[in-house]
Amino acid sequence: MIKRFRYDTPLTGGAFDFEKATTSLTRKALACPKKVTIVRHGLSSWNEEGRVQGSSNLSILSEKGAMQAERCKMALSDIHFDQCFSSPISRAKTTAEIMWQGKEEPLIFLDSLKEAHLYFLEGMKNEDAKRIYPKEYTTWREDPSNFCVDGVYPLQKLWGRAYEAWEEILLTPGENFLVVTHKSILRALICTALGLGPERFRSVDINNGGFCVFKFNKQGEAMLHSLNMTAHMYTDHIYHY
Repeated sequence: MIKRFRYDTPLTGGAFDFEKATTSLTRKALACPKKVTIVRHGLSSWNEEGRVQGSSNLSILSEKGAMQAERCKMALSDIHFDQCFSSPISRAKTTAEIMWQGKEEPLIFLDSLKEAHLYFLEGMKNEDAKRIYPKEYTTWREDPSNFCVDGVYPLQKLWGRAYEAWEEILLTPGENFLVVTHKSILRALICTALGLGPERFRSVDINNGGFCVFKFNKQGEAMLHSLNMTAHMYTDHIYHY
């Protein structure tokens, strides 16, 4: 039996107003308040193999990941989304195609939603990367904001793209958007929306198929509504929010 959870009447009360809670991500007024649901792609082949993924397009959605994408689609089946934005990288693209199947509006692919570029670590098994490049691998895992390759700081670039993605999404006509992307850029999207810098990169985590929901006022200021919702991965939850 499918369980339906409604949030029309918050059990403990909800935020009435969140003006000035964060800074504007659009630098100009929106036509209306907006809601954005962000989804991390389903399990990929390199997730299963324990490899560093980054921006590589060689890691594809696994059979289990496709099943997770179907669960995500069902969980959000009662919610109308005006548009769906996705990373063009294969594992996210395929997740988005499964979730958006049957919709009239075309998927919108944004390069700003691509995953962080991790250079020579991409494709390596974690244990091999740790053994062959101990300094670089440890920095990425333990102090990622200071991870640097040839003078380039991947997280600084990621933060810049997160701001770009927010502006592209929020200035699109519509009120309710779906976004499908990757864990690192998702972390950057969350942190930039909340005014946190790259040093806070590992302060949040998102599982494969997890949902994060943001509300935005007309000033383009964000309020985090839900973080890493995953109940639909284990039972047949259908959300209403």
